[in-house]
Order: sequence, then C-alpha cells, then structure tokens
Amino acid sequence: MEQSQRVVLISGASRGIGAATAREMGRRGYHVVVNYRQNADAAAEVVRSIEVGGGSAQALQADVCDPGQVSGMLDRIRADRGRLDALVCNANTVNPPFEPLLTLSWDHFIGKVTGELAGAYFLTQAVLGAMVEERRGRIVYVSSTAADSIGTVAAHSTAKAALNTFSRHVAGVAAQYGVVVNTVAFGAVRTDATAGVMTGELRAFMESRSASGRLLEADEAARSIAMLADEDFSGSVGQVLRVDGGFEVLDRQLNPMVRHFE
Repeated sequence: MEQSQRVVLISGASRGIGAATAREMGRRGYHVVVNYRQNADAAAEVVRSIEVGGGSAQALQADVCDPGQVSGMLDRIRADRGRLDALVCNANTVNPPFEPLLTLSWDHFIGKVTGELAGAYFLTQAVLGAMVEERRGRIVYVSSTAADSIGTVAAHSTAKAALNTFSRHVAGVAAQYGVVVNTVAFGAVRTDATAGVMTGELRAFMESRSASGRLLEADEAARSIAMLADEDFSGSVGQVLRVDGGFEVLDRQLNPMVRHFE
C-alpha cells in the first residue's frame, strides 16, 4: 500500500555531505533512505539523528556499483514504502588518485572514471523507469568543481566531468515526462572525508581564493541538494549548478588570464 509521505534515497549517506543531506531532507518531512556500503554504525547514527528530530528514516546497505545490490535495495524501498520521490546520487564509489598525470597509471585513472559513472548509472537505471511512468520525481547528482580543474587531479576531474555530461543526458530524456534532473558541483567542503586532506597550507590557500574567505560547510551543501531534490522546486532542469563559496568569482579577479576583456 502506498504511503503519503514522500521518500528520498541518498547514496553514500552515512557521513559527510550525504549524512548532512539526509538530516536536511528529514527536517523537510521526507522519509529518508540512508544508503551505505560498509559503515552500518555510522548509517544507524544518521537514522537515529533524523528520528530524534521527529523525522522518519531507515538505513539500507548496498554497493551502488553492483546492479544486483541496487535492484535489491529498490525492491526493499518499494515493499516498505510503496514509492520513491527523489534520488540523490552522492556516494563516493572510488577514492580519487591524486597523482601527477605523467605517473598516473591507466588502472587508477579508469578505475576512478568507471567507478564514478557506475554508481550514478545503476541507480539511475533502477529508478528512472518508475519515475517516467509516474511522471514525477527528482534526481540530483553530486559533482565537484574539480571537473574544471587542472593539476594532480586528472582522474577525479575527468570522472566528475563525465558525470556532469551523463546527468545532462538523463535530464534531456526525463524532462519530457515531468522528472526534474540537476547536478550540484561543489567546491571545497569541510567534512570528515576532507579533514585529512584540507589542512594547513592547502586549506589556507583555498580560503584565500574564496570570496567568502572560508570553506563550505556540509550543512550548506546539504541545503543546496535538498532544494533541488524537493518536489516543490522546478526552476532548473539539466543544469550543473556551481556552489563553491565564491571561489570562482574571486579566482577570476586574481587570475588575469581569465578576466573578461574590458
């Protein structure tokens, strides 16, 4: 039997941006499916925090790069809730190899690219058909401004650029059926996942290149995702929305090579 409460599935929601988004969607009245791959305790804690705040949630384990596990997770959601209104593709399926291009192995490069796309592809395939049939739904892909970066991030940048392109193709198909698809590309976000990397000199540099003078917080990122995932929002279709705390606007001022012609 279908329940009236709207349901959102968030992949990789046991920590970081995914966990913050889960809590935000819970506050907005959604039943939140907290997907995780390994850390059951962390996922259970996210569920508990949503329920303590008066919301509704459940944790479901699945490797989103495995189509069989994705299918099983969706079957469980349909059996438990009878509906799925929104999907947030957030899971970091493969840690990026931050290596110089000249020494980056093909296995590391292609592993990141295919891993990134696999998680988005299998989730999209699993939910889009029903959304098209019902002529409603929201899909949000979580990307990165690294798609436009150059340096020791070739695999990560290529993977995110491919995700952005994939999302536009999905949006083009889905929009005619009333399904709204968008992507959020985040700049540097302060999370437990970035804590070990975004420290000292690197953090100071990133803050100095941001108009706001600081890194984004996970809760700020979550509100951007939640806005696009909410059924009441329809002002953007097939866009890659940059949310970077003012990094690009200040960087364009500091770097004369990318200034507009006066």
